[in-house]
Amino acid sequence: MPSLYTGNYRCTILSARKLVFEGDIHSLFVTGDRGEYEILAYHYPLMGIIKGDIVIDWTRRLPIKLGIIRFFANECNIMIEEAPRTLQQERGAKGF
Repeated sequence: MPSLYTGNYRCTILSARKLVFEGDIHSLFVTGDRGEYEILAYHYPLMGIIKGDIVIDWTRRLPIKLGIIRFFANECNIMIEEAPRTLQQERGAKGF
């Protein structure tokens, strides 16, 4: 369920091959090495390993194999190894 909080922050997601996502977002949901996190604006500084899916603003899902996340000064930077694409994704199906 989306939060009612309205703050935004800058998020950049990079893979070794390309810029995957860049923009201002409201929330980010990730599964880390120590549990699940929903990151909102002005979150406490964070650095960690993530795996599974990244969910952006509860509307867009980005499957990843592994990644590193850094949240500091209301800016989120994520470097990822992309998950292999499925046949359904190749045909253009939406992720969420």
